[in-house]
Amino acid sequence: MEIDALQKILVYAIPLIFAITLHEAAHAFAARYFGDSTAYMLGRMTLNPLKHIDPIWTILVPLVTLLVSPFVFGAAKPVPVNFGALRRPKQHMIWVAAAGPAANLAMMIGWAVVGKVAQMFPASMPIVFLLLVAKAGIFVNAILMVFNLFPLLPLDGGRILAGLLPNKASYTFSKSEPYGMFILVALILTGVMGTFLWPLVDFSMNAVYSLLSLR
Repeated sequence: MEIDALQKILVYAIPLIFAITLHEAAHAFAARYFGDSTAYMLGRMTLNPLKHIDPIWTILVPLVTLLVSPFVFGAAKPVPVNFGALRRPKQHMIWVAAAGPAANLAMMIGWAVVGKVAQMFPASMPIVFLLLVAKAGIFVNAILMVFNLFPLLPLDGGRILAGLLPNKASYTFSKSEPYGMFILVALILTGVMGTFLWPLVDFSMNAVYSLLSLR
């Protein structure tokens, strides 16, 4: 089913806001669980999207990428985490970082369930719209999950890798963080990120579709 630009925005808006909000909230909840209350004290341990929205990265960037490419991308204001305040900083950093992508995986499955339920009803405009939203939710969360797991600081995957590496290697790797965003932009512009991203996005989406026999 072909949809126009306005319909496309309406279809993707809800799952994108949920994906970004729950991703950041998951980091905040995990950080507090493991001993750091920074995000909690700043009001970021919440499911209120307004607390996590960044005008550029949460609204403008997703809107532009949605309209000009098949790739939809966005981000929220990063949740502040004082890793030194965690009870076991190096080990607990892994769980705090993994909480965001784990939330996206859970939402992929949740949207797949919504889509499966929608397919059980006779086709109508509301049902078709709901199914499109559910499939958009699977797609958006797959992208955010895979992208954030890329092993580069300051992405979640970089935090996880830093926590898993031996201390000396972890320290050396951590020194790359100030250059991480420049490296990330270069990887995106050269297409290297897409080469890594799309096969894993397709794999994760196909796994979820197969899990619930979603068409």
